[in-house]
Amino acid sequence: MTATPTPFRQRLDRLTTARGALCVGIDPHPPLLAQWRLTDDVDGLERFARGLIEAIGDKVAVFKPQVAFFESYGAAGVAVLERVLADIRDAGALAIADAKRGDIGSTMAGYARAWLSDESPLHADAVTLSPFLGVESLRPALDLAAATGRGVYVLCRTSNPEGHALQLSTDGDGRTVSQRVIDETQAENARTGLDHVGLVIGATHADLGCDPGAVTGSILAPGIGAQGGTMAGVRAAFGAALARVLPSVSRDVLSAGPDAAALADRVERLLAA
Repeated sequence: MTATPTPFRQRLDRLTTARGALCVGIDPHPPLLAQWRLTDDVDGLERFARGLIEAIGDKVAVFKPQVAFFESYGAAGVAVLERVLADIRDAGALAIADAKRGDIGSTMAGYARAWLSDESPLHADAVTLSPFLGVESLRPALDLAAATGRGVYVLCRTSNPEGHALQLSTDGDGRTVSQRVIDETQAENARTGLDHVGLVIGATHADLGCDPGAVTGSILAPGIGAQGGTMAGVRAAFGAALARVLPSVSRDVLSAGPDAAALADRVERLLAA
């Protein structure tokens, strides 16, 4: 008999309690490779990403590899991503594949299998999704995540300024697009009781323009550091939802490398904040 998988939210809560609520993004773009004195090729990519996990893999609860930086090197880069995801598992941390996938029908089902199926070499603990073809278009991923004990993070109020006009526009009943995403994803959490559907709400907003107070899933909050967000700003912006927020930091940690002690120190400083 196949054992029932432990739900993503339970695993996330257990790890953030033990290691602290912090997600470190793995964004190996060329300027950072150069800063780490690495070549802008597949070898440099692998040394950067796997070296980061080796340095702080046992200190961080969650890592978020940005899929695009691996895809840009073709099949060899995707193979590196497979090894990075395995390294994260071996370090006892969780992996959120930052893929921002969103489509309809069989195509969405293919994306779901790629990132959320036990049989896929790219399987992660969660994946980011775009709901702008409609939240219900994500159904294959929502269902597969629930079945396999994984999670999804649905884009809601992103940290980039270009998203404001769309995400804060209102519909006929006066709700913003972001609030509709919150309401529809929360309905899914209420239906399953798993709280496996999380949201991406940027840490760069003094006014969120939506109400995350009723959200029971995890809230991934990118934008801390280079984009201007702060840990203090997270506390102020999210209020009653703060306990469910997972702050996400990329360059502010990655720029401390390649020295392992400096990377660990940067993580400790952020957790202390």
